[in-house]
Amino acid sequence: MNLGDVLWTVVGAGLILLMLADVFHTLLYPHGSGPVGRTIMRGFWLLSKRLRGRASTIAAPLAMAAVIGAWAGLAAIGWALLYLPHLPEGFVYGVGVPQRADFAEALYISLVTLSTVGFGEIVAAHPLLRLVAASQAVTGFGLLTATVSWILQTYPALSRRRALAHQLNLFREAAGPAGVASLDPRHAAGLLESIARAVASVSIDLLSFHETYYFHEVEKRGSLPATVAYAHHLASEAQGSKSPELQFAGRMLHAALDDLAEVLRGKFGHSGSTSSAVFDSYALHHRHRQPGEPDTK
Repeated sequence: MNLGDVLWTVVGAGLILLMLADVFHTLLYPHGSGPVGRTIMRGFWLLSKRLRGRASTIAAPLAMAAVIGAWAGLAAIGWALLYLPHLPEGFVYGVGVPQRADFAEALYISLVTLSTVGFGEIVAAHPLLRLVAASQAVTGFGLLTATVSWILQTYPALSRRRALAHQLNLFREAAGPAGVASLDPRHAAGLLESIARAVASVSIDLLSFHETYYFHEVEKRGSLPATVAYAHHLASEAQGSKSPELQFAGRMLHAALDDLAEVLRGKFGHSGSTSSAVFDSYALHHRHRQPGEPDTK
């Protein structure tokens, strides 16, 4: 192999390693996100800020599709660069199949192998190349399985976040201006504790599935950024109650909200020295509040 062939091999191996590392950090590492996936999700998020109405809601699903496409592209190009120096001598061609030694031919072999289609008209001849092709086929199958699992795990997390927002809105409508003071203290304490558990679940979802943050909800009723400030108001109101049960529930909800604010501050860059300030920034970033607009709770 000449210097050019070595360079293509090194670049190809680097692209493959980048893909594997990104998939690992995004799908397998509990609190991580790969650099490729994170960059694409943030890029589409910035683009969605220029859109209005329901058009902005498609940005995050398109971003997830772009991440999957980027993984497949990195894998296909990476393995193509590994095959390129060995074309055409390293492969056995079927009858009537023209022998070519360009990148398009290498990419075709890579795509066929990655997708596990296996037409069989071009087959690796060298034992090491056969092993490389087999490993690519295994990676392609694993990548398909992993991306399907990723999608199936993401949307339940979104549903839990929307359910929490709806629960807070229902509480606000049922309790009215009086808030927790209009309810039996024990009943109110039970409701606040259930809200605290839901908030904790959302915090874990944001850590494990960072891409769910970038899903924008047009309707305020199903948007946590638009309703989480009310949960903070309920926690403060409960802590000021004379009922020990309600005070405990208020402290529990307040602690869960502080954890959520810390996730938003540390993982998504929201500013604010207090949880309330972080939630204001959260609502502002998701366009459910204008700069300088007061919180109506």
